[in-house]
This record gives sequence, C-alpha cells and structure tokens, in this order.
Amino acid sequence: MATVILVRHGRTTANASGLLAGRTPGVELDSAGRGQAAVTGDRLAVVPLVGVVSSPLERCRQTAQFILDRQSGTPHAQVEQELTECDYGSWQNRTLEELAKEELWKTVQSQPSAVTFPGGESMAAMQARSVAAIRRHDAAFEAEHGPGAVWAAVSHGDIIKSVLADALGMHLDLFQRITVGPASVSIVHYGKGRPTVFATNTDAGDLSWLAAPPASEDAAVGGGAGHAAPQAEGA
Repeated sequence: MATVILVRHGRTTANASGLLAGRTPGVELDSAGRGQAAVTGDRLAVVPLVGVVSSPLERCRQTAQFILDRQSGTPHAQVEQELTECDYGSWQNRTLEELAKEELWKTVQSQPSAVTFPGGESMAAMQARSVAAIRRHDAAFEAEHGPGAVWAAVSHGDIIKSVLADALGMHLDLFQRITVGPASVSIVHYGKGRPTVFATNTDAGDLSWLAAPPASEDAAVGGGAGHAAPQAEGA
C-alpha cells in the first residue's frame, strides 16, 4: 500500500491562548504557526507527493498550502470532511483551564472510548471516521500511483493521535499517551498484513528516504540497518 504523512496544522491563535477551538470557523495560523508550516513544507519538498488531503478547517488548509507551494510537481489537492476536527459540542470555544475542572475531563484523560462530548461527537466515532478516511484515501492513491506512492494528510491533534493509535494496534483508551505537536510529521505505511509506523511527532530531520518505496513488508528482526544517510550536495 501507499505511505501517508500525517501533518498536524501549525499553531493558531486559539492554541496560543489555551482555547479549544474545535470546528469554529475563522481560526487561522498565527505567525509562529506559519513559520512551523513553512518548515514542514520545506521538509516535505524532497518527497514527491502524489496528493495532499486536508481537513476543511482554515488552519489545516493553510498548512496544506505551505506543503503544496513547495512541491516541484502538482500533487492532487483535496479537502476531506471526515478529517475535520472532533465535534466537541458545548466544550467548543472554552479554555482548557476551565474544561479541566469538568468531571468529564477525567474520563477524556483515562477512558476516551467512553466519552461523548455534550452536544457533540463521541471520541470512538471520531476515530472510526478518521481512520476510515485515511485508509480509503491510502488505498485510492496506491491503486492510481502504485505501492511506492507517498501522500500527506493534514488534520488535527486528536484526529492524528487516533489514527496513530489504530496503526499501532493500541486501544483508543491509550491514545492520550501519544503526543502530536503543531506542524509535526508522523508517518504510516499501510502494508498488506499490517501498518508500519515509521515516525511520530517529528518536527525536524531528513525525509528524502521516503522517495524510495519500503524495501520489505516484513519487520527487520533486531531492528535492521535503518534508512540510508542523506547524500550531501555535490557528492
């Protein structure tokens, strides 16, 4: 199957102020977030992406554009509703400091599979629709471009954490153990037998090795030799 690069949007004004923006329209990248997205776009410039699929919310579409602008080719660009932020219901637009005093907060931290946000979505439903969307797009890109295809999905922290938990074979109740920072890059290859998670929550490092398809679907016993070192310019 193809390989997906999961990119969280860059920092927003809501992130900086500790506000749970949710699906509120008009929440955009702040100056720090634009810088983060530019760095991520530069990192991905060495990878010939076949597609960039984004959540419909502004902060994700802005981050996706930084990636698209730095590609030498013309990847397929698409907005995917199923990768939008969790519907936090009445929690939306409240501060995290305030929400941490709610009784439900404890369950969000320890047993998210049991959480349905008041007037909103359950975290189990959030994971189900986001994982289904990622796997659907991954299969479509593989069918069109072959097993070496690499594409990017730009989404939100809880969405990406839930996708990573699924790929790692973790129960949703453990997904709070995963950290996904602003504009971070995580990498999943959906093999025929099982997914392989190559990276989580990275914000630096060479990604040129992604231009070559995975050598084998099998895990290397003992850890293997790793990726080839990047070639220096002029070498």
